[in-house]
Amino acid sequence: MLRQLSIENYALIRSLQISFNEGFTAVTGETGAGKSIILGALGLIVGQRADTQVLSDKERKCVIEAVFEIGGLGLEKFFEENDLDYYTNVLIRREILPTAKTRAFINDTPVSLQQLRDFGTKVVDIHSQNQTLTLLTPEFQMRFVDTLAGNSGLLKKYSEEYTSFISAKNELSLMQNELQKSRRDKDYNQFLYDELEKAQLVENEQEELEKELNLLNNTESIKQVFGEILETADRQDDAALPRLMSAKSQLSKIIAYHADIEELYQRIDSCIIELRDIFSEIENLDENISYSFERQQYVSQRLDLIYNLQSKHGVNNVAELLEIKSQLGNKLLITNDLSEKIQVLERQLSESEKRLLVLASELSEKRKIASQRLEQEVLPILADLGMKDAMLSVQLSHCDAFRPDGTDNISLLFNANKGGELREVGKVISGGELSRLMLALKSLIVRTDMLPTLIFDEIDTGVSGTIAVKMANIMKRMSQNAQILAITHLPQVAAKADCHYKVYKESDETTTQTSMRQLTEQQSVEEIAKMLSSENLTASAIETAKELKN
Repeated sequence: MLRQLSIENYALIRSLQISFNEGFTAVTGETGAGKSIILGALGLIVGQRADTQVLSDKERKCVIEAVFEIGGLGLEKFFEENDLDYYTNVLIRREILPTAKTRAFINDTPVSLQQLRDFGTKVVDIHSQNQTLTLLTPEFQMRFVDTLAGNSGLLKKYSEEYTSFISAKNELSLMQNELQKSRRDKDYNQFLYDELEKAQLVENEQEELEKELNLLNNTESIKQVFGEILETADRQDDAALPRLMSAKSQLSKIIAYHADIEELYQRIDSCIIELRDIFSEIENLDENISYSFERQQYVSQRLDLIYNLQSKHGVNNVAELLEIKSQLGNKLLITNDLSEKIQVLERQLSESEKRLLVLASELSEKRKIASQRLEQEVLPILADLGMKDAMLSVQLSHCDAFRPDGTDNISLLFNANKGGELREVGKVISGGELSRLMLALKSLIVRTDMLPTLIFDEIDTGVSGTIAVKMANIMKRMSQNAQILAITHLPQVAAKADCHYKVYKESDETTTQTSMRQLTEQQSVEEIAKMLSSENLTASAIETAKELKN
């Protein structure tokens, strides 16, 4: 339950600290005093969105803190799943910075807004005036029936299976589309692959073939040059080699007379050896280089094939062609692989569908039982609230497609008058009747749900007199099972509360601020008397207030 609330720099609230007790608490105040501000701060604590417009001082951050007592609610798993420290007293903090950024903390650990909302739904239910209208929506009606049926665990299982089913279904659709595309492209990919396979490409062969073709195209010129060189080497008159040999012979005669002559002799000898080696290699090359028309034709055709394939596939070398061949091979394998994967996924979907059908059937059965119970138990409460002729029927029907919450459609039929026709609740109910119906439904939830705190924002709108007293009695009974906070304008409701708070405004020369304080028993009597007599504290109003409280 909510134990403490602290608000700093929020709207008209400069600073406020409030403690709450168990049981039934009423919050009253004049119109415009700021009751909605208190409710807004509570909404931020449970994850509602905020903006910087709520900052009273635009230069400072807004901080809202609340302490919830959660012992015995079975929330240990939530804290474990979210990696949070568990204590029976939980501190929630929400900060709104002047930069418009917001931060949220659970026990001083930063959490996301979604985590804060998840926690909030487990500890408090804030019923605003707008929420009364949600009773008209099928989504709310289904959530209500599920809560009454105790379907939370079953819904979680169904939701997990449904998520897996939809994910697998989407994956199957993608695979089937990919398979169709693969089959459309298969013949062309097979042709391209076969063409590359037939070419028997070898990495780096293009460079070798280009060198060989260049040699074959110029064989005649090469052999002509080699012939001329070798012919010159064989001449005895003016050839370089004979002259060097003659010079070497002449130097040998005088080598002993000067040290430098020996060095020249050695250098000439080296030149002779090198020159002989050069001529020998030229001779070998000349013998080994031969022209072949057939080989020239083969190399040219081979290179033409490679160039055509490169042009066709928009690449520049054989390595890239080999990579394309590998990719084409993989694409061809994908068709068979996809077919096998699709078969496996179809079997998985079939099994998932069976499990979903079982879970959806269990949900439907529990909803039918809960709907019958709702019809039986809500009518006496409505009769106590002055609607003794009211009729209510929960209509469940089956839909063929799986939905996030099962396979049921829901429609809440209602009529407040004897002999009237049951019609959809939104078409036949007035504002006051809607408030009473919502309170009756909430009172059923309190009996079965572990929700520790319920906050009502003027759920008594549109009622007065005896009906207001009866609504107050219902909230009083609800407070035996949960902490009830009621923001109300009715003295009959405030009188039944175990604890009475007043929201009020204070103004000075420059500012106005909202505050809130707990009233003593006497102050509560006087406040209720003011509500009864429009601020005139008459003796009869005081007596009536005492009677209401007693």
